Amino acid sequence: MDKQTVAVLFGGRSSEHSISSATAGGVLAAIDRDRYRVIPVGITRDGAFVLEDDDPAKFQLDAAKLPEVVDNGTRVRWPEPDGDRSLRVVRADGSVDDLGPIDVVLPLLHGLHGEDGAIQGFFDVLEVPYAGCGILDSAVSLDKHYTKLALRAAGIAVSPGITVRSSQWESDQESIRAAIADLGSVVFVKPASAGSSVGVSRVDDGEGLDEALRIAFAEDSKVLVESRVEGREIEVGVLAGRQGARARASLPGEVVLTSRSFYDFEGKYLGGDGVEIVCPADVDAELIDRLRDAAVRAFEAVDGKGLARVDFFVTPAGELVVNELNTMPGFTPISMFPKCWIASGLSYGELITELIEKGLER
Repeated sequence: MDKQTVAVLFGGRSSEHSISSATAGGVLAAIDRDRYRVIPVGITRDGAFVLEDDDPAKFQLDAAKLPEVVDNGTRVRWPEPDGDRSLRVVRADGSVDDLGPIDVVLPLLHGLHGEDGAIQGFFDVLEVPYAGCGILDSAVSLDKHYTKLALRAAGIAVSPGITVRSSQWESDQESIRAAIADLGSVVFVKPASAGSSVGVSRVDDGEGLDEALRIAFAEDSKVLVESRVEGREIEVGVLAGRQGARARASLPGEVVLTSRSFYDFEGKYLGGDGVEIVCPADVDAELIDRLRDAAVRAFEAVDGKGLARVDFFVTPAGELVVNELNTMPGFTPISMFPKCWIASGLSYGELITELIEKGLER
């Protein structure tokens, strides 16, 4: 079988640049080289597309030095619609190399310009096939305000809260403080359009609210303030169906907090104490079925096309409350999404193949 060429795209301009780069390290190490020819393309923090090294070790997640894409002087030139379908690279000396036609792009980008529909629209315009979600599902899912609107319209329970825009906070702090107080003694403040727990703070009894909003507004001009939902934090992976089949969901995994107050960036990626990832979660068969069904319905509510991780709170009364959807969830080998699918019978390498093949099919 002739190998198909996959451009693995990572880095980007968002605050999740390093996590995207670490994800690429895992994917480059696990992708089926007998099946695919790989071209690693990095996006620098300034937005330049560069030809990167095909070296998984270069992008290992290290708390002392997070991986990143550095401008090496090359520039990638994407194929044009109705023209030559080859990918080209302009070297630092001005010479141009033809890397041949690409069959599909695997975008491993988190946050703005990568998980919000922007890069998906870019490749749609270029008529270049890509794996993962499309424009609408990416945009709706990254913006947690609109995620809630879509889920509520589908009859799916979401975390209680309010949306605060920076202009509102600057002009009417008194009424906003009152509305936040009505949400309860413990609230979480988070940017509407950011992931990996970047910019998220917990506020108890109003202490530190101003600083929490300042941190969140540094990431986005629109911020969510949500009530604390008592319950277990359960996450389920979803993959779009092949050949018109309905999407399917993984076994659930659980985030167990021991001493950490919430599942923050350090706990997710840097080996911070106080959090355990348990997959599969210790839940009964009836709850597994409910979680899987609710995850697929949430995916369909945002018109999901590729993949998502659906994050739930399971309350003591057994209610399922969706916290958020991530259409390019953490995808490092230690992340919840791959772990859930590994527990469900798909290896990390097979999961990568599944995403690529779905992109080629679409």
